Amino acid sequence: MAISLYDLSVVSFQQVLGAVSGVMDRGLAHCVDNGLDVNEIVEARLHPDMLPFSFQIRSVVHHSIEAIDEARSGVAGPPGATAPLDYAGLQKLVADASAALAKVTPDEVNALQGRDVVFKMSNFAIPFTAENFLMSFSIPNLHFHATTAYDILRVRGVPLGKRDYLGALRIKS
Repeated sequence: MAISLYDLSVVSFQQVLGAVSGVMDRGLAHCVDNGLDVNEIVEARLHPDMLPFSFQIRSVVHHSIEAIDEARSGVAGPPGATAPLDYAGLQKLVADASAALAKVTPDEVNALQGRDVVFKMSNFAIPFTAENFLMSFSIPNLHFHATTAYDILRVRGVPLGKRDYLGALRIKS
């Protein structure tokens, strides 16, 4: 059986968004249980020269549902500037992205194959096909930012493990 672009992208995006939602729920519970301010996590960083938790979550959304939108339009770029969000706002952002992905159909994503997508940033542009954009750019970025968000929560004491990161596995039924 052949695997489709939809299965490789949207279904994978949904798994990662579900896992990120779960680790964020665990982060909130940890803060509540320990009398910590959950909103201190929003600007937490692994290292001073790295971007904060809020950016990591926005990037997870950007490299999932927004990547599909960029593949549709043929023009991609880095996440744009947005208004600051608190922890609950970031959770809603993830939930909204997951809900939007649930409305994307296999036919519309599979029809993107072979279409041009150009990633533009500053003075340079990177040409892709839609499938190469999703597979070699968006999915690796999605995992990088999901991992970094996980790590920020973990270093702040949230009891997480590999199963939390993996999310809902697609097991044989």
